[in-house]
Amino acid sequence: MPEKLSLRLNPWLSRLDQMLDGSNEHAVAQRVSLIAFLVRVVSAGIALVSQVIFARWMGPFEYGIFVLVWVTVVILGNLSCLGFQTTVIRFVPEYLERKQYDHLRGILFTSKAFAVSVTTCIALVGALVIYALRDRIEIYYVAPFLVGLICLPMIALGDTLDGTARSRSWVLVALTPTYIIRPVLTLGVMSVAHLAGLAPTAMTAICSAIAATYLTSLFQLYIVCERFKAVVPQGPRAIYFKDWFVVSLPIFLVEGFFFLLTNADVLMVGRYMEPDKVATYYATVKLLALVHFVYFSVKAGAAQRYAELMQNFDHTQLERFARDTARWTFWPSLAMAIVLLILGKPLLWLFGAQFTEGYPLLFIMVIGVVARASVGPAESLLNMAGKQKICAVVYAVTLVVNICLSIVMIPLYGLAGAACATAASMVFEALVLALTVYNRLDITMFVFAGRIGTKSAKEEI
Repeated sequence: MPEKLSLRLNPWLSRLDQMLDGSNEHAVAQRVSLIAFLVRVVSAGIALVSQVIFARWMGPFEYGIFVLVWVTVVILGNLSCLGFQTTVIRFVPEYLERKQYDHLRGILFTSKAFAVSVTTCIALVGALVIYALRDRIEIYYVAPFLVGLICLPMIALGDTLDGTARSRSWVLVALTPTYIIRPVLTLGVMSVAHLAGLAPTAMTAICSAIAATYLTSLFQLYIVCERFKAVVPQGPRAIYFKDWFVVSLPIFLVEGFFFLLTNADVLMVGRYMEPDKVATYYATVKLLALVHFVYFSVKAGAAQRYAELMQNFDHTQLERFARDTARWTFWPSLAMAIVLLILGKPLLWLFGAQFTEGYPLLFIMVIGVVARASVGPAESLLNMAGKQKICAVVYAVTLVVNICLSIVMIPLYGLAGAACATAASMVFEALVLALTVYNRLDITMFVFAGRIGTKSAKEEI
């Protein structure tokens, strides 16, 4: 390699080497984020292929029914954990550091048992409500929703196991089942059903997803339990449910509002428009996931490190790491957004010619996604810093803004109105989160904050 080129590349290669082989916490967080990012890249490819096949087999109407039912079931399953899937990330490192193994065994058992029991009750109540209101619900939604509720306990268990594995930075164990194994199994079961001659309806797709979810969650349960046996010695459990629930409830509100916020647009489109329009909008949103998963990847690697830095009371290092995570989120998101806008139309055409109607929506919604990426996983920082309540308020207000804008704009402008409502609420969310982090933690969590600070320092000198 020429000497000049070697000198230019040396700093970048050194950083790459530190990230891949470094043993300090910063390098570990970067490595976890990178692995999570790669998992999400593979997941996005699998999801794109599977959803294209589903849309081609089922047609827009049946595919739209499947989309609305599955999104609703996933939302309910996630919310039913009541925040315990994130609470374990906060407490497991603490209990391990202090060697409080009885507490650790208690929270590991409680988080899983609580998730499964609560979601089972919610599924039963939900089935009764749907049956009682069956005359007020479009007939083509009733049976799919009733069957879809069977999946709730395993979705909640999977989310809890995800958080449990992330608490130990076992990122592959955390993400691979949900984002790779489950969609592959769903496509596999659906393919077998298709080859067997079953009609490619929404009901067939939902049953395929249920079978895949049960197999995946039970497999992940086995893996996580086996790995913790090597970390935690056998012994009694100390269960402090009240203390954990006090922490979980605000986290539940934060993540619940956030999860609703990221899926409310699909539900609102389903409320005002026919299933074929839901299908078009959902296909567009799935493409946007190619950009948005950068944020989730960084969050997966950063949450545990945030908690550790808060335990060490190192504000300077916490601020530096927070700004780093904002940069890790923004620049890959921006690059992927540009690529998506270039390739968006042919990618939507893969779903079917009618799905290209969603291409103009990408230009609107990308604005919100990039704005959100500019502040990194700010809500995760607030959660790990014990600021769950104010974070919950932020997301509650943002959700209200999103719903109000959707109610006004979807009837007037259709899918474009839904896209504008989503983009505007994401810009609002990013602004309020950045201001909240600054006011509560005295940290400027913005992608350009470090550069601005460096420039000011040079001018003073």
